[in-house]
Amino acid sequence: MPGKPLLEIGGKPMVWWVWRQACAAGAQAVVVATDDARIADVMSAAGADVAMTASEHLSGTDRLAEVVQQRGWDEGSVVVNVQGDEPLMPVANIQQVAKELIQHPKASIATLSEPLTSAEQIGDPSVVKVVASASGNALYFSRAAIPFQRDPSDESLQAFMATARRHIGLYAYRCGFLRAFTTWPPSATEVLESLEQLRALDRGHSIRIVDAVESVPAGVDTPADLERARRLLVG
Repeated sequence: MPGKPLLEIGGKPMVWWVWRQACAAGAQAVVVATDDARIADVMSAAGADVAMTASEHLSGTDRLAEVVQQRGWDEGSVVVNVQGDEPLMPVANIQQVAKELIQHPKASIATLSEPLTSAEQIGDPSVVKVVASASGNALYFSRAAIPFQRDPSDESLQAFMATARRHIGLYAYRCGFLRAFTTWPPSATEVLESLEQLRALDRGHSIRIVDAVESVPAGVDTPADLERARRLLVG
């Protein structure tokens, strides 16, 4: 979907709706980070604080780390990365993920999960699964079905559906961690799974994970997703 953040929902670009949700969460600063001059112009005109970043970043985490460096934010400050194609992200979840990291000073990252909603999601590699410890730290993220359902019975499937969690790509980070993260090479599991959070786990960092307080609609990845977002946001 070329130019996706600028596609209109109710006469406003998609990224405007994301920015609106982030502003409502009550952060001390809300920054639109982009390498696209069109997005910068549109959002500056809307009153947003815009940071122009390098075009070669491979991930949103790298882009966020550049903003942290540009702004000179304190090592212990907490920043939340809300992706620009998540116009339906609940404000309560943005607040939740930040509070989770603040409440656990030994963790480097906090993120969210929610129960799987259908058996089809089990084998869908676009649905990232996560397994956490009893204390709430992530043990592993995978595009495969984890935990593995060894027993094929219906009873076992019910137990799996009650236990398995879908990862929600909303992250809170400490600024000091972000500065270090971008200096590390990708880890072997990160490359295999194409999941950058595994780089942090492979380095021994703690990732807090908690079920989202509000259900999270899927982001906008297809024209059908865009039409659904339009119906939900403007009717």
